[in-house]
Amino acid sequence: MTSLPESAWLPRARAHRERVERFAAPFVERRMKQRKHPVEDFLFTYYTQKPGQLQRWHPGAGVVLEGEAAAERRAWKFYTEHDGGTGLDVEAFGAARAEAIRFARIILAGTASRPGNFACFGLHEWAMAYRSESNGIRHEYLPLRLGASGTDRVVEEHRIRCTHFDAFRFYTPEAAPLNELQPTRETQRDLEQPGCLHANMDLYKWAYKLTPAVPSELVMDCFELAWDIRTMDMQASPYDLSEWGYEPLRIETPEGKARYVELQRQFAERADVLRARLLQVAEALALPS
Repeated sequence: MTSLPESAWLPRARAHRERVERFAAPFVERRMKQRKHPVEDFLFTYYTQKPGQLQRWHPGAGVVLEGEAAAERRAWKFYTEHDGGTGLDVEAFGAARAEAIRFARIILAGTASRPGNFACFGLHEWAMAYRSESNGIRHEYLPLRLGASGTDRVVEEHRIRCTHFDAFRFYTPEAAPLNELQPTRETQRDLEQPGCLHANMDLYKWAYKLTPAVPSELVMDCFELAWDIRTMDMQASPYDLSEWGYEPLRIETPEGKARYVELQRQFAERADVLRARLLQVAEALALPS
């Protein structure tokens, strides 16, 4: 166990809150005014972690916090007294979250073991808008950059091989059969691969599902990666985001495809590091079989 005096951990807690505020405060303000943002709302609406939960700093497993401010945390779930200080009750957390820890280990290790697919070109978003004239579109307040027929044509002229179930499940009925794979929740553990934008965004999900055992700095590293990926994902989508200040990444062109793959590889490199760190936490938490 590592012990941290208040002079060491309180500044970290403040810095974390400030780091979160940069992203959370505009979202909370928009929500109060009932406004939407197609890029910046996603991590707070699609994922289940609330801004207030994200703002709460945790040192992670194996760290004891000293001082009166730390003692207040003993009322927090999974915190307990450790030699006069306060820290995570690893055994209690491991027992209560055993299934989540087990599944996180399967997904994280399985994804890391596979080669990345860098030829999807973000067509999942296009498949979600396929045949929009009869199905509508997910983001009803955003226009389609190429119109309905142009969007359909891009889908029909490309090979679609999405491996991520949580993207595939939003395909329109006509688009789903066009995907070379038919991902399910049951096959998720077999299909996740490190080139997938959504799999790499989901590192944030695994980080907060393993909180408070994961240090909050690592959670925010995953959050910021997901934020950057979401930005590129929507720029490469069929939607026109010019009103929001985003230039399109035209994946229907050779130049756009090349730029997409370049960014996708950069995100995968960042994700590889974070995935390894999360897997290390999950392995340490796993109960003996």
